[in-house]
Amino acid sequence: MEYLTKLIELAGYFGYGILFLIIFFESFPPTFFLPGDSLLFIAGFLASQGHFDITLLIGTLFVASIFGYIFSYIMGKKLREFILKSNDKYWFKKKHLDYTEEFYKKYGIKALIIGRFVPIVRSFNPTLAGASDMDYKKFMKYTLVGGFLWTTVVTSLGFYLGKKIPNGDKFLTPIVFLIIFVSLIPTFTGHIIEKLKKKTNDK
Repeated sequence: MEYLTKLIELAGYFGYGILFLIIFFESFPPTFFLPGDSLLFIAGFLASQGHFDITLLIGTLFVASIFGYIFSYIMGKKLREFILKSNDKYWFKKKHLDYTEEFYKKYGIKALIIGRFVPIVRSFNPTLAGASDMDYKKFMKYTLVGGFLWTTVVTSLGFYLGKKIPNGDKFLTPIVFLIIFVSLIPTFTGHIIEKLKKKTNDK
């Protein structure tokens, strides 16, 4: 992660553009591996050291997160059209769309708001929302709320700790790993709960 920090520092004002592109593309399933939470935290930390203006930074990250989700949602819409026209010839069949649609009817709010804080899930959410034909106004409302909370909270945390911890740059790497670990907890917890439910139902 240090190479990314150095790149952003050297880029100056172009650093805002680099951050925008990374967060934008992180909203797509094929590029789920791009840093999200850790990048927001590092950017906030760098802002505390004077490399970014915190207000402009959060604004840039927020806009990138929204536009990324909108384009990913459109991708999901196109995917839905392709699947419906394919007449179940490919792996992603109509029954999968039905399941996805049912899921977003039931958990749409949690998926788009809480899911913002979960790696990988965050990247697949908007595409699946589009594929499930989720109402666009509803999608946008929760996308705006989730995007605002995610970019503001995580970036501000980096900024705050950067101001409060003396020589905080020495602890940057372990803090980032801690953030990644914590953000993965909901995914593993949900998986374990589903396994336990399945075992209970099978008895």
